[in-house]
Amino acid sequence: MFYRENGQFKTSYRKDQQIFAIAQDRWAILALIAFAFVGVPFLADEYIFRAILIPFLILSLAALGVNILVGYCGQISLGSGAFMAVGAYMAYNTYIRIEGMPLIVALLAGGFFATLVGMFFGIPSLRVKGLYLAVATLAAQFFCDWAFLRVGWFTNNNASGSVSVSNLNVFGLPIDTPLQKYIFCLIFLVVFGLLAKNLVRSAIGREWMAIRDMDVAAAVIGIRPMYAKLSAFAVSSFIVGVAGGLWGFVHLGSWEPAAFSIDRSFQLLFMVIIGGMGSIMGSFFGAAFIVILPIFLNQFLPWAGDLVGVNISTAAVSHTEFMIFGALIVWFLIVEPHGLAKLWSVAKQKLRLWPFPH
Repeated sequence: MFYRENGQFKTSYRKDQQIFAIAQDRWAILALIAFAFVGVPFLADEYIFRAILIPFLILSLAALGVNILVGYCGQISLGSGAFMAVGAYMAYNTYIRIEGMPLIVALLAGGFFATLVGMFFGIPSLRVKGLYLAVATLAAQFFCDWAFLRVGWFTNNNASGSVSVSNLNVFGLPIDTPLQKYIFCLIFLVVFGLLAKNLVRSAIGREWMAIRDMDVAAAVIGIRPMYAKLSAFAVSSFIVGVAGGLWGFVHLGSWEPAAFSIDRSFQLLFMVIIGGMGSIMGSFFGAAFIVILPIFLNQFLPWAGDLVGVNISTAAVSHTEFMIFGALIVWFLIVEPHGLAKLWSVAKQKLRLWPFPH
């Protein structure tokens, strides 16, 4: 009964184009953001910050970038892990090789170089699509894995092949504690989330969706497929590259190429499928699901095994995770292809009509 837009009239074009058309949605989002900045720091401990919240924020940002390419433009990509690696390693080289380089500028520079790599490997999308495009982007994954492992310049000629950063600060403020890292990642996610939400509602966002739905018809009505596809690769790679920099700098601190393997690419694609393709909200749902489910299973399965007198090993828990992920992906593709975001949308629509029959 409280989720109604009765009496909310649009008296100008600007109001008609608001991101959140219903006042309840605007207040809910503002309250959620305020709680994330103010309430969570008082409720969460160090373990929750390190194991759940920080990975969730960074992977949500990466899933946001993947969703722009896969969900909104319809270009299948299996090279997201490679673009994260480019962002992390180029941010690292920018940070250590240029004296006095600010951390934020280094992270954005990593996103810029990821954009260049993403556009280069997005060129095949002008000729091929579907499975063939997925294979083309998979080449980016293998090439970047080889380059960061074999070319010493990327790792500052470190014999171990790993790199590390420390003593991070922004405008003189240190980023050392889990709380400071959480706030730093949260600011990035909020800014990029608002930018992405506006971008998909703009002219270029509508071009992406036209290419996704039917590229031939989009070309007939004057949309340039080359511009639309490469711009989707550019924006997606930039966001994923920044997320890769945050993953390396803030979450890991020290990493090697294995941190951005093909498993990371599949993980991001699963987030988009489970959360909902073509939905900004779906990126957050998918990231939350992927981050929380393994932790839940690690706690629940041994406890359930003890109840029935069965000893469940760590390997069995890990295998169960893969089986559940696979089953859920198949279930979502068959039952609800638009993922958790669609279920959320249906629930909101029912709430708008409640308690009347529908």
